Amino acid sequence: MTLALFVEDAYRRDCDTRVIGLTDQAVCLEQSVFYAESGGQPGDIGWLERANGERVAVLDTRYEPGSGRHLHYVDDPAVFEVGESVRAEIDWPRRHRLMRMHSCLHMLCALIDAPVTGGAVRDGSGRLDFDLPDPPDREALEARLNELIEAAHPRSVEWIGPDELRARSDLVRTLSVAPPLGDGEVRLVRFGEADIQACGGTHVENSREIGRVRITSIKKKGRQNRRINLELSE
Repeated sequence: MTLALFVEDAYRRDCDTRVIGLTDQAVCLEQSVFYAESGGQPGDIGWLERANGERVAVLDTRYEPGSGRHLHYVDDPAVFEVGESVRAEIDWPRRHRLMRMHSCLHMLCALIDAPVTGGAVRDGSGRLDFDLPDPPDREALEARLNELIEAAHPRSVEWIGPDELRARSDLVRTLSVAPPLGDGEVRLVRFGEADIQACGGTHVENSREIGRVRITSIKKKGRQNRRINLELSE
């Protein structure tokens, strides 16, 4: 099982670790700063540096079903040996853009009182789908969203048990994604008084760090489904 260091510190960029397994396509590590694809957020990319200084590019990161291990995809896993010590380093600028956009989607959830039917976080952009009969005004929503972001809501993390989560359905906004569990507990991400929900992704420390965003379109995707597409302004 891989110890996911990003759960406690999303700003950590590298770590010393050990190879605990190999597949035809990927390297499994004892601990990792690489986020594994989940909940609409892509897996991290970056590098694994060997003791001889060789840097091997990590092309994607995903969970291995049933094992709790993270799969770090590389061109040729056979260059590694089980037990080998390596330094894992993420592509930090890309990760930070993903953190900003993921946090932005939390801010958007705070402004729209409707279930989320789907979503995706991309490098510099993202989207959320809402079960909403009438589309909101794009310009007005964009202004409110940037105002909420600029209000500098601090991010904090809480843990609750599964029973408490079942009693508080408001904490799970995305209908298609199961809440993240850790040692039988559920991770809640709070942004001040703006938003709180079950989430296993990576986020910025303060909403102001998101920066200004643009709502590029609001599209109809079904009778009551509205897709809101966003991008970071810079």
